[in-house]
Amino acid sequence: MVKITMKVEGMMCAHCEAHMNEAIEKAFKVKKVTSSHADCKTEIIAKEEIPEAAILEAVKETGYKVSDIKCEEYKKGFSLFGR
Repeated sequence: MVKITMKVEGMMCAHCEAHMNEAIEKAFKVKKVTSSHADCKTEIIAKEEIPEAAILEAVKETGYKVSDIKCEEYKKGFSLFGR
């Protein structure tokens, strides 16, 4: 699984967050997507990596702009000891 974190410019409210989440869910098969207009951030959890160009195109269609994107391995769960 992967976690894709994007810095998104242009989201101003909860409606914007919902619009972004719906666009990502419609364009890609994802486990979870959450957006925060306050943090200017969208996080996607997916089984497989999604091509960056495809993500940028899906976001462009919403009218928002991605200024940074990062993909990393996602591990479900947590540890109190950081291991």
